[in-house]
Amino acid sequence: MKISTFSSVSAALLLVASLSACGPEPRQTTEEIVSESEIVQPDEIDPVIARVNDSMIRLSDVHREFQARDYDLAAMPERGTEVFDAVVGELVDQKLLALEARSRGLHRSPEARRRMAQAEEQILGNVLLESEIDEATSPEMIERIYQEQVRMVPRDDEIMARHILVETREQADAARALLDAGEDFADLAVRISLDHATRLDGGSLGYFTRSGVSSVFGEVAFATPVGEVSRPFETEFGWHLLTVVDRRRQPAPSFETLQQRIVEIRMFERINELLVELRDGAEITIIQPAPAEVEGRDVSDPNPAETPE
Repeated sequence: MKISTFSSVSAALLLVASLSACGPEPRQTTEEIVSESEIVQPDEIDPVIARVNDSMIRLSDVHREFQARDYDLAAMPERGTEVFDAVVGELVDQKLLALEARSRGLHRSPEARRRMAQAEEQILGNVLLESEIDEATSPEMIERIYQEQVRMVPRDDEIMARHILVETREQADAARALLDAGEDFADLAVRISLDHATRLDGGSLGYFTRSGVSSVFGEVAFATPVGEVSRPFETEFGWHLLTVVDRRRQPAPSFETLQQRIVEIRMFERINELLVELRDGAEITIIQPAPAEVEGRDVSDPNPAETPE
């Protein structure tokens, strides 16, 4: 998992000479050991996008630049697009400036060395974090944490129900009489229910828990057996009839639902753990300014002017 860089991969061929009991075998050529079709060339993995004198700009360089601009790697602009070509042009300019600075010997100046050392520390720190995060958020680790979370999450009973909403108790009693006479609940809901959000779906409310609805509605719904119709009851919206279609234990959240959140939490935890480990194993001294350095200054001013003599 990358923080601010996109890995470039290079292929290396390792030739191993084998010995037998009868002495060394004839020397083999590269082609005899590995067929050309099995060798992946670096340019196939990370193609060259531009050349500036003897320097190269590769696809990974462009990807890193896009990531630095908060582009999602999956939605990266493709080669040949205006945005992609514009970034390549900027990298060419940057390469030209860097080459010219080296030709003038500016890379040996104290200021350049100081900045390059700081950049190296930042890059190495990011590479370390990437390595630690990759291990901490491996598929096996995320799956294990997901299973632990699922076991700990309390799951309530939930029911699937349909309901009919009318204005008065008399209308509710009349609807109940039609249902007792064999009228289909869903068809009746389509014809007479005042709940426009569910009427065309036969009054379907989907699955819900007792805590997910009003107390009165939940009390009646969870007291009604599957397949039966409730007594008429009143809420702030009017008079209701409901029928319970199904009852089940609330299913566990899917892996897809929790995956991203688990990854984010695990990243945060591992970074904090690593920093605590490193701080505990290091001698850290914060140098405070001498009293004479702050005497006569306004300590609330982050950039106090020098006091004139």
